[in-house]
Amino acid sequence: MLVCGKKMIRIGEPWPEFNDGICYRDTVGHSDAGESIIEYYSRKYKNSAPLHGWLQRIHKKQITVDGCVVTEPDTVLRSGAELAYHRHPWKEPDAPYMLEFLYEDDDVIALNKPSGLQVLPGGLFQQRTVLTQLQRHVATTSGCKEPHPVPVHRLGRGTSGILLCAKTKLAKSCLAAFFADGTAVLEISRKNDFRMKTRNITKQYRALVSGVIAVDEVTIDQPIGLVKYPGVAQGLYVASGSGKPALSKVDVLERDLLGNSTLVQVEIQSGRPHQIRIHLSFIGHPLIGDPLYCTGGQPKCVNHEIDECFAQDGGYQRPEKPVPGDCGYHLHAHRVVFSHPVTHEVIEVIAPLPSILRTQRESKAEDGM
Repeated sequence: MLVCGKKMIRIGEPWPEFNDGICYRDTVGHSDAGESIIEYYSRKYKNSAPLHGWLQRIHKKQITVDGCVVTEPDTVLRSGAELAYHRHPWKEPDAPYMLEFLYEDDDVIALNKPSGLQVLPGGLFQQRTVLTQLQRHVATTSGCKEPHPVPVHRLGRGTSGILLCAKTKLAKSCLAAFFADGTAVLEISRKNDFRMKTRNITKQYRALVSGVIAVDEVTIDQPIGLVKYPGVAQGLYVASGSGKPALSKVDVLERDLLGNSTLVQVEIQSGRPHQIRIHLSFIGHPLIGDPLYCTGGQPKCVNHEIDECFAQDGGYQRPEKPVPGDCGYHLHAHRVVFSHPVTHEVIEVIAPLPSILRTQRESKAEDGM
């Protein structure tokens, strides 16, 4: 087994004040032909902006049809027309930009993602992402024939730790299959331990949760599903009896009776979005500092409306209530063991722990005591 993580290379370029903007393209389908341009956008992308917001974007000459700017909302669309909405550059929220490489070869990168950095473009973050820094680095330094590195899984914006990335199409397909296998094959033995037909990847996290967990081990198999949630277009993931299978094994590392908290290690079999946050809150021990989830694996705020004020580009303002990308909790992808997609060598990657997620013994060892 190859163990990695002690020696790290740091890379990263400071973010520019404004991003480059973004262009969203569409082709008018046969069923959409005959609609006006305002009907098309306000119906198809109502989660991006309300009717008035799309009118504002049209009047600001941000939409083109077959390359020509359109300023009349009632312009009728024909089948096959090429549409483009040009979102103007904007200042993205603050985010760290430095990355630590824990392991790298011609096929795979394992990096240490800082809390507060989004993995892939989405929402307000289109440029300040892991993907941007990763592609900048590999494009200028790698001799690989396919310098198109991409993350093969996700970590929440507030989650830190190991993120596996592929530098080749072969590595991407293999690693993605490893993660998919772990989610698809869920079996629990009579001893409530993990079992699966083949495990090519193991993921362990550290987390700091509220309350004192009485037992030393907990296996959580609560399904996770989607519910409607204002400000989150695709819906919010929550504990749901009608959701998809999810499995987490929790081991207590240290209890703080005075601080009413517990330091835990979590090994996840499946990879549902926000799984650890949802599962630990489901058993009554949400992550300390989590602004979104509370006991029961549900959001703290469920009945709030979208603010009727709009941003400068016509879209909805960011909701005042918590959303999934909000940070503040303590969750760290600490250890990953996987089979290399090309050499098949077993590789163990360890990301150094934040001080708040170390046991007292680990802190003393780190301090040289």
